[in-house]
Amino acid sequence: QVQLVESGGGSVEAGRSLRLSCVVSGFTARRNCLGWVRQRPGHQREALASLYSTDDFTWYADSMKGRSYISRGSTDNIFHLQIRELTPDDTAMYYCAAASRSGFEACTTPGIFGYWGQGIQVTVSS
Repeated sequence: QVQLVESGGGSVEAGRSLRLSCVVSGFTARRNCLGWVRQRPGHQREALASLYSTDDFTWYADSMKGRSYISRGSTDNIFHLQIRELTPDDTAMYYCAAASRSGFEACTTPGIFGYWGQGIQVTVSS
């Protein structure tokens, strides 16, 4: 059984940084991508960043470019998303997600991910 569990959310002031973490268990796909998705109030889910297993290639949404960093943790079953310069517009439920890949599918949309964490709230105050 695949499980993903997020941590590191909460309330932060605008301008600060935050690091979200995800622990993955039971996920054995050798070709995969790990990613972060968020859903802001009144918006659809949007993919933020992803990390590919084959070559550690990383992808970032425009909203995250230059102020976020996706990385692996101390073990391969942990990964993080660090976001700097948070604004109230970053207030959202954040999800970590995983996808198995049979070819060269791009992990840039929420629909590619087949496994999800339960989500963690991030609230940014001005």
